[in-house]
Amino acid sequence: MVTIDEVRALASTLPRAYEVLVRDRVKFRVGRIVFLAFSRDETIMGFGFPKEERAALVAAEPDKFLLPSQSDMRYHWVRARLGALDQAEMRELVLDAWRMCVPKGVAAAYLAGDGQVGSAQPPASAPQPPAKTRQPLAQTPQPPRRGRDATHPETDLPDRLN
Repeated sequence: MVTIDEVRALASTLPRAYEVLVRDRVKFRVGRIVFLAFSRDETIMGFGFPKEERAALVAAEPDKFLLPSQSDMRYHWVRARLGALDQAEMRELVLDAWRMCVPKGVAAAYLAGDGQVGSAQPPASAPQPPAKTRQPLAQTPQPPRRGRDATHPETDLPDRLN
């Protein structure tokens, strides 16, 4: 049996993920994309999951997984009963939902470190590359103006006013 606190402990360590409270419901996002959401009573967890595979997932274990509400069927989404999940399964579902939302490089870096907290970031003592400074643009001489907008070289007034 898994609790929301155990899911929160895992999800809060994922790079770019953050927790929000929307209409009394806990949700985890990457940017503006929600990858985890909990029911108000915190017994059901919704998570990102490929549309093509969700019918098979729900059919295989209907006591554990639920289809999303009718209004959410257009999204890549499935719901699960937290009480029916074990730790390993919860971890796999949360990581897969998160991986659907982050760039592949971010997910690869996190998973290459075996998913340890902070493994995707370099240590604080690592030397930082020098900051790039912007070089000023070279001033190129402009050709003299001709015609109506030309200026007189001595008065800097348009020729037509001299």
